[in-house]
Amino acid sequence: MMIAGIADAETGGNIANLLFSLSLIFCGVLQTPQALPGFWIFMYRVSPFTYLVEGMLSTGVANQAVHCADNEFLTFQPPSGQTCSAYMKSYISEAGGYLQEPGATTDCKYCTYDSTNIFLEGVSASYGNSWRDFGILWAYIVFNAGMAVFIYWLARVPKKSKKSKEE
Repeated sequence: MMIAGIADAETGGNIANLLFSLSLIFCGVLQTPQALPGFWIFMYRVSPFTYLVEGMLSTGVANQAVHCADNEFLTFQPPSGQTCSAYMKSYISEAGGYLQEPGATTDCKYCTYDSTNIFLEGVSASYGNSWRDFGILWAYIVFNAGMAVFIYWLARVPKKSKKSKEE
């Protein structure tokens, strides 16, 4: 779309490359939206890659059970007289995850994820937005194609002058 309206192809390519880079930087992969400064949150919302990444990531990863490897468990000691399950019950209900041996009274092994949906929440992605993201991407495609044709027509197609119509 940029090259269609700018006479110099290198300048149009540079502007398009800048916009592409900004879309990649602010799409939520390098930095979550919660970590962005307030002023820059609009870039997260207008970046087409935000919706591409969320749609692809949530469709490919959502609604799967997670099983931690032995080296991924966090090991801790519960207060004396309590089981791991009793000690962690309120925390697990709030944050998710699971215990390897809920009835143990020593060496509690906790896995931070029990479902991939917990991971998706951490990166601001949701499977419920998949079709919305698909539609938004198509809106970007249609808008960009339409604007490229319009800008090309506006900048490059010769227009008849009023003088030639009067003569």
